[in-house]
Amino acid sequence: MNNFSTELENYILSRNFRGIADLLLAKLPFLVFALVLLLVGFLISDLVSKGTVKILKAKGVDPSIHNFIKTIVSFVLKVAVFLAFLSALGINVNSLVAALAAGGVAAGLGFQQSISQFASGMLILINRPFKSGDFIDIGTVSGTVKEIRIMYTTLITLDNRLVIVPNSTITSSNVINFNAQNKRRIDLTFAISYSTDIDKAREALLAVIERNEMIFKDPMPFISVGEHGQSSINLACLIWCNPRNYWPVFYYMQEESKKEFDRRGITIPFNQLDVHINQITDKDD
Repeated sequence: MNNFSTELENYILSRNFRGIADLLLAKLPFLVFALVLLLVGFLISDLVSKGTVKILKAKGVDPSIHNFIKTIVSFVLKVAVFLAFLSALGINVNSLVAALAAGGVAAGLGFQQSISQFASGMLILINRPFKSGDFIDIGTVSGTVKEIRIMYTTLITLDNRLVIVPNSTITSSNVINFNAQNKRRIDLTFAISYSTDIDKAREALLAVIERNEMIFKDPMPFISVGEHGQSSINLACLIWCNPRNYWPVFYYMQEESKKEFDRRGITIPFNQLDVHINQITDKDD
């Protein structure tokens, strides 16, 4: 069988079609057997790639890269099976590999941008600066990571828009991952009038905080005078919560603090301008 490709090539060059038919007929059982092995090899490749995904799920690997790993494993195994099939037929695979390598170099020169995206995707998958479900900010856009692909990453913004970001943009930007830690601080400012008792306002805010179970009690909430404004005392209120509860807690504090201030008679000042008019009277010379 090692001379199969050579004999076939000679018959083709000499246009001896009867010889080609006789050669194929003589080698038909082996060709069928080799073809069956090829199909079985492809089937095993699919099974191995699917098994790899199950292992990744069991290990808790980010689901967004399951399909990518599955595709890579399946492709590599099928290429190996196909090359083994050609080699079994007596075909020189070394020249084929060299041709593919040369073609790959030529294609790489024409697809530099795509290669850059691919490399960036690999860096993200390896370094894992974020995962699916994380809320990130890359400067130009922010949102929840929906899926990490090898060429791009998709985000869902707060107003439910789907944004497709090239991976090269992400790797060349400063990425803020708001879910990297298990707690996040919310910095709030509440203005009260200069005539309001500061301790009374602090007690009102603590009461609002106490009613919400999403706000952590450790670290303890911090409330103190942050600034003496032009028309108000500005209280700094620093509280902690799970990153996923950031916005519900933020809006809760905005609404409930106003209601609590109203119940306790605490005045929230607004900007005002006092105008003093001096009356000038004419005097007789």
